[in-house]
Amino acid sequence: MSQIPVQDAERWFRDSRTGSLSCADQDTYKKYMAARKAEEVKKQQFDALQNDVSLLKSDMSEIKSLLLKLANN
Repeated sequence: MSQIPVQDAERWFRDSRTGSLSCADQDTYKKYMAARKAEEVKKQQFDALQNDVSLLKSDMSEIKSLLLKLANN
C-alpha cells in the first residue's frame, strides 16, 4: 500500500491501490469532520428558510386574494 500525499491538503494521503483518503493526524480529521457537519447544518437551515419563505409567499397570496374578494363585495 503506497500513500500518496494529497496536493494542497496537509497530512492527507491517498491510497494508490484503492484511491481512498486517509488522514495522518486525528486532530486534522476531527476539524474536517466538524467543518463538514457545520456546513451540513448550515445547508439544512438555509433549506428550511427557503421553505418558510415559500410558505409565507403562499399565505400572502391567499390573504391578498381574500382581501380582494372582501373589497369587491
